[in-house]
Amino acid sequence: MENQKTNLQGKVAFITGANRAIGLETARGLAKLGATVIIGARDTEKGEAAAESLRVEGLAAEFLLNDLKRPEDDQTAYDYIANRHGKLDILVNNAGIMVEAPSASDIGENETSKLPMEQLRETFDINFFAQVRLTQALLPLIHKSASGRIVNLSSVLGSLTLHANPASPIYSLKAFAYNATKTALNAFTVHLAHELRDTTIKVNSAHPGWVQSELGGKLAPLGIEDGSLTSILLATLPDDGPTGGFFHMGEALPW
Repeated sequence: MENQKTNLQGKVAFITGANRAIGLETARGLAKLGATVIIGARDTEKGEAAAESLRVEGLAAEFLLNDLKRPEDDQTAYDYIANRHGKLDILVNNAGIMVEAPSASDIGENETSKLPMEQLRETFDINFFAQVRLTQALLPLIHKSASGRIVNLSSVLGSLTLHANPASPIYSLKAFAYNATKTALNAFTVHLAHELRDTTIKVNSAHPGWVQSELGGKLAPLGIEDGSLTSILLATLPDDGPTGGFFHMGEALPW
């Protein structure tokens, strides 16, 4: 899978959770290709600072207050993008949480049978339901794009195939709530891509890799910029690119 579309002039991209780490680097990468990027963040001060950091680099960046815990923010996002831009070319569902451990480096013993329901619900609310809800709200604007792209930031930890294989590198990383939400998000990718198969919109899941972010932890082997590459690649796919897939750095991953 090669990315041949490098000129994003006139394109508009909305990235959730984009005030730091992978989200901010994804926004930077898309802006460097010419897109106007909208930084979605739940903290106004941090979101404004992130957008300004890109503008200082000469990039087109805007900030939009967006808290996935607030369903009303979906309509606010729709209204903002519709009134200011009239369409949305790229949606990167980047925001996510892990409540079972401070970071991926801290995933310990499998305690699925003891997981509090509150943690399971909280994780699904942000990592799955909010992603589906926001995408549904913004889809009419994506339909107005000549080549809409939806990128769902998943994780290899959502792969049931690898979790069931004792020889796989993630076999022991059984953070049930987080992993299950990424599996569910992958299912959303497959189902939405099928619904949109006869349109120009492409929907794919991205595994960024194990990245040195707040979520990934300090032991991760990849830097933040590396972690943004898969999202940028899927956000800029050519018209003959794939849809309904699960990828890392252009390579398909097992469901």
